[in-house]
Amino acid sequence: MDLLATWVQSHWEIENRLHWVRDVTFDEDRSQVRTGNAPRVMAALRNTAITLLRLHGHPNIAAALRHHARDTDRPINLLLAA
Repeated sequence: MDLLATWVQSHWEIENRLHWVRDVTFDEDRSQVRTGNAPRVMAALRNTAITLLRLHGHPNIAAALRHHARDTDRPINLLLAA
């Protein structure tokens, strides 16, 4: 029973940390990108952005996106530091 509880807990941790951020912060559900490989590519780019921000210690992705949007050098430096 503990194994099942651990699995369920880890599933919801992933759901809360990744999918919720993609749904709410990036408003992915209303994306107009629907044809070819574009949806998969956009999802990969969003996941990459979330991962880079988390690796650099940003617990709040929405705040980190706003912070990096204020200075065009910040996202570039984030990518170069990865």
